[in-house]
Amino acid sequence: MWRYFVGAAGALCMTLAGMFLYRGLAAPEAEAIPRPPVATHGAAPSPSPLPEIVPQATEKTLEEKRFDRYDRDHDEIVTREEYLRSRRTSFARLDTNRDGKLSFEEWAITTTTRYADADKDRNGTLTRAEFAATRTRSSRPRPTPSCRCASDDD
Repeated sequence: MWRYFVGAAGALCMTLAGMFLYRGLAAPEAEAIPRPPVATHGAAPSPSPLPEIVPQATEKTLEEKRFDRYDRDHDEIVTREEYLRSRRTSFARLDTNRDGKLSFEEWAITTTTRYADADKDRNGTLTRAEFAATRTRSSRPRPTPSCRCASDDD
């Protein structure tokens, strides 16, 4: 029974700690107090180096940018042809014989080419050494550990 009380007390403490952290992070920022104008006796006021109103750059949302990529003729309407254009381009790139159909060989052209390049003796099978050549190379190098642990006999 005491486990339930300890668990409830722990949950209550975590909730209170979360509330305090949330209130600390969500506290409103103090507004900057504007600087009073510099008084010049008898001299003409100098023009402000910065304009009073700074224009704000408008930032498109991700959806607006995505819509604009699909709306090729910029008529604010995405037609079915515009919507499927990227798929048609990908299909056309894979359809090497231009018959309007994708065979398995056309669909798997990258893998088929990689297998054929790795099969050095052209016998239709891959040995361990040939198979190692099919390994895809990562675009990012894997980090190597930089620390050396002390051996146990030291």
